[in-house]
Amino acid sequence: MYFSKKSMEPVPEEQTNIWTCSTEQCSCWMRDNFSFDESPECPICHSAMVKDSKMLPTLSNTSSRR
Repeated sequence: MYFSKKSMEPVPEEQTNIWTCSTEQCSCWMRDNFSFDESPECPICHSAMVKDSKMLPTLSNTSSRR
């Protein structure tokens, strides 16, 4: 069996706006550009979510918000 050791290219990351759950016990978060609401509620515990930012791999969302 043969395994090659290819050098992996680093994944580009950028500072991304996200929504995080306001409840300390809940670790839920979502990217801002992937949320459907202007101020979403947590899909796990249904608490309010607050804006934050995080270093994440670069993704593009081509669907448009209403």
